[in-house]
Amino acid sequence: MIKVLVAGYQHETNTFAPTRADWAAFNRGDSFPAFVHGAAMLAQLTGVNLPIGGFIDAARTHGWQLLPSSWCGAIPSSFVTEDAFERICASILSDVRAGGFDAVYLDLHGAGVAENALDSEGELIARIRAVVGADVPIVASLDLHANVTRRMLREADALVAYRSYPHVDMADTGVLAAELLARRLKAGRREPQQAMRLPFLIPLNAQSTWMEPAKGLYEALREFDQRYGTVLSFCMGFPAADFNECAPMVWGYGAQAEVAVRALYDLVSAPAQWRPDYLDAGPAVARALAVADSASRPVVLADTQDNPGAGGDSNTTGLLHALLQHGAGKRFPGQVAFGLMFDSHAAAAAHAAGVGNSIEIALGTAVPTFTGSLSDAPVQGRFSVRALSDGTVTLKGPMMTGLTVHLGPTACLEIDGVLIAVTSGKKQLLDRELLRMVGIQPEAMKLIAVKSSNHFRADFTPIAAQIIVAKAAGPMAADPADLPWRHLDPGVRTKP
Repeated sequence: MIKVLVAGYQHETNTFAPTRADWAAFNRGDSFPAFVHGAAMLAQLTGVNLPIGGFIDAARTHGWQLLPSSWCGAIPSSFVTEDAFERICASILSDVRAGGFDAVYLDLHGAGVAENALDSEGELIARIRAVVGADVPIVASLDLHANVTRRMLREADALVAYRSYPHVDMADTGVLAAELLARRLKAGRREPQQAMRLPFLIPLNAQSTWMEPAKGLYEALREFDQRYGTVLSFCMGFPAADFNECAPMVWGYGAQAEVAVRALYDLVSAPAQWRPDYLDAGPAVARALAVADSASRPVVLADTQDNPGAGGDSNTTGLLHALLQHGAGKRFPGQVAFGLMFDSHAAAAAHAAGVGNSIEIALGTAVPTFTGSLSDAPVQGRFSVRALSDGTVTLKGPMMTGLTVHLGPTACLEIDGVLIAVTSGKKQLLDRELLRMVGIQPEAMKLIAVKSSNHFRADFTPIAAQIIVAKAAGPMAADPADLPWRHLDPGVRTKP
């Protein structure tokens, strides 16, 4: 029986963001499951829409025995601290050194930057390779936003990435990783590999596979796999990691990998197709209100520059100020929702006051932005406490289906007819259950403002009359060209 050691490390690093990922961030269990080691990993992550969940199921189909090491993830932020990264590596490497396995599977993100390792996944794979030697297969799954490095490609036998954004195929990617491992074990050697890097960065808001061009390009990827017998990947990259290998990458495995990768590269590397549209916060709200007047379904506004899934802290107020200034809640009382707002002090005050009472607070935080200035001031005012929750909720939407998140004391606060979901933990608003946990029924809203860039589309598009992307001041640049790059490869353009 083949024995496979399995482990995971998930972090998407925005090196321009204000908050670092320390060891506690990997143990909170808010946006990702908390650090887990040993048999508890298999029990906790089986059946969850994460790559390791898919790999666990596929491994059982193949008849492999799994040896669980450790798995951890933290919400996107700035650098992973050296302490956190070394603790994660030490846990995994301790199990690697114990031996007793025939192969290694890693559930990685691919855009993790640590204080002491700019290519943290490449560093982790290399450390494992140094222990197991050249003959033990190492296969890893990656996020579609991985900044894939030459070291990662060199040290691993095979890498495979998600093919959807929003990432509804995370478990499916774990299955693909198992397929690559099975191919590697059957062949007894590495398959031919080919890789090509794009010479420009792709903005996050242009990357959604629910829209063109990405939708058609990933359909072409699947068609090439069938035609050439390859396993291809196209990572559009995470365009906010200031190191020299931040860029999109196309790669693949198989006897015809070279021709397949070239064919896909020729399609994805046309720059003009990757230029998205945005509106500033005020015009975005004005357009949303105009649409909402006659719409029978909610209009969804994406607060993209404070996306906690891209390094924001989910606490800026620019879009909320715009909603209040345009009288959105007065036009549609109780039918305008905003969330998730990370403000543990406000949530605590709401719990102390109780449902039906009011609190006088300053909601939100003015944070440093990529421009060097602060974001908008907190919203000062009197808020009514509409609902309270412990912040524990199981997600039901297409992303992370079945995952239970723990966001701590949570409340629905109302000001001038706007309902605000306020949490004590950070989580991108990618699932309607995150609003329902505080009594907000998304389908009954006229406007829903979400702190997200694209992941919300999976669960909110089915109920949305229209989706509008808003640029309010925040730490995550919608346009990579706005960032103060210092270390990007000079051959990579910040605009397509």
